[in-house]
Amino acid sequence: MKKTLMLPIAILLLTLTSRAQTLTKYHISFENAVHHEAEISVTYTNLENKVLEVRMSRTSPGRYALHEFAKNVYGVKATDSEGNPLEITRPNPHQWNISGHDGTVKFEYTLFANRGDGTYSQVDETHAHLNMPATFAWARNYGHRPIEITFDVREDLDWKIATQLKHLQETTYYAPDLYYFLDSPVEIADFHLRDELVEGQLIKMALHTPATDAEVDKYFSKVMAIVHEQIEVFGELPELDYGEYIFLNCFMPNASGDGMEHRNSTIVTNSKPLNEPLEETSISTISHEFVHTWNVERIRPASLEPFNFEEANMSGELWFAEGFTSYYTGLILARAGIRTEQEYIEGLAGSLNYVFNHPGRAYFNPVEMSYQAPFVDAARSVDPVNRDNTFISYYSYGSVLGLALDLSLRQLDGDKNLDDFMKLMWQAFGEPEVPYTNRDIESTLAYYAGKEFATGFFNKYIYDSQMPDYKSLFASVGVDFGLENPGKASLGTDIDIENGIGKLDGNARQGSPLYLAGIESEDEILSIAGTSLNSVSDVDEILSDYAPGDEIQITFSRWGDQHTAEVTLAEDPAYKTTLNPDASEAAIQLRAEWLQGNIE
Repeated sequence: MKKTLMLPIAILLLTLTSRAQTLTKYHISFENAVHHEAEISVTYTNLENKVLEVRMSRTSPGRYALHEFAKNVYGVKATDSEGNPLEITRPNPHQWNISGHDGTVKFEYTLFANRGDGTYSQVDETHAHLNMPATFAWARNYGHRPIEITFDVREDLDWKIATQLKHLQETTYYAPDLYYFLDSPVEIADFHLRDELVEGQLIKMALHTPATDAEVDKYFSKVMAIVHEQIEVFGELPELDYGEYIFLNCFMPNASGDGMEHRNSTIVTNSKPLNEPLEETSISTISHEFVHTWNVERIRPASLEPFNFEEANMSGELWFAEGFTSYYTGLILARAGIRTEQEYIEGLAGSLNYVFNHPGRAYFNPVEMSYQAPFVDAARSVDPVNRDNTFISYYSYGSVLGLALDLSLRQLDGDKNLDDFMKLMWQAFGEPEVPYTNRDIESTLAYYAGKEFATGFFNKYIYDSQMPDYKSLFASVGVDFGLENPGKASLGTDIDIENGIGKLDGNARQGSPLYLAGIESEDEILSIAGTSLNSVSDVDEILSDYAPGDEIQITFSRWGDQHTAEVTLAEDPAYKTTLNPDASEAAIQLRAEWLQGNIE
């Protein structure tokens, strides 16, 4: 007969297990903040008798490209339990190997940090803005160990600490393992703090800004309106670790615009000019990042599990993970009353034009566009690339496909919509935290809307690069979709004029009049249709006298030699989205259900 463990013994074993765990202990201080330096130490004990491999990350949660964080680390030293110096060797640019220790290693270094955004860190006399992979070294093979970190804050600057890490005491915090630690950004500053209890859990906002309390209150009310509307989409707030979620917002002149999701927090930064009202600052980013609380952080692609801190992370699901999140970004602002119905509808044209008219669809479908993330996600390269013709952002691509799927579902029987499909994805993959693949999304859609519908949508728009019939889809909700400037002549690629010289604002757009005429980004355009660019400030001043199909001459200089090309003008391909004032009552009702969410 199986014996049941008595409760007191079970509690005793749990206590012993927790005490037996060896802690990794970090300490960080900011004495030289004025020069953007932090002093950091990490102490490892109970080590195995072999070389300790200490590294800086090359990637960061929410980013997919490589970022060489080790470049800002210097003054490295390592000592044993007696304070004796240890030998350090460098097997590669990202790693320090430490040998000859006695089971304890104290690893110390100085970090230079001066970019305040979602990827990097910034230390100065206004704050210590810490993205953890950009800040803290870690050791291979010890990622399972719990972590304690003590922040030596600048009391003379009235600094406080905001983070999703678990607070232990005073300025010491806890993470259950290395991954949670590296996924837990920190803002240390004299910030405003606001909070609201939602479904028994605390939603907090730490806002570093010179704005007034009244302005912060107004801003927080918008943040919470977004929070409540997004909970309606997914049906419930996730069970947050430690019962809290925190917005780490830094809207200061020294910050850089960005947003980055984490499991129970997000970084949102903006270099807001002090004379601009706080009200609209990064509010779209707030909306985007909070959707990630469900979609990405818990409804998570299998391709990102486990997240690799040493190599680039490639995922074919970003059209859904980032793209559908982008679709909800604007829709939630409309539902929360932060954008008007007209503003939201007319704003859809931007992404639609970008995707609909982009030649990149001839090269990659949305899955393959997602694979490009390691090359484009804040990645840097010196050699020129041809992304003007080959790459469509998976954010925008996925966003317009999310729109198409939502409007398509709403035309089916049974009051179907994307909100309820996302609830299903949450229940199947997010709440139980089961990673998914593209085929899982397809099969879930088949369960929700039927196999024929799901197969057709994925075969045409996900595994291929066809475009949905947006004109028909928009008509169903009383929105007009058509050319913005019918009959307007266009060269197909924008030209910037400076000091009488015209330069393409990127590579010539494939299939455009300039591309077909053999004109490229390195060329200096001198005249169009016989008119010198010295005499105009905008190309439209010249093209207004012509129609699509007209032939004109363009004179340009390439590497000092002058050339003339014959160019056949095309029609401006830009589309617009506008409310149809003559829409039927049925279309207006469907539009209300779409834009207002759950209507009783």
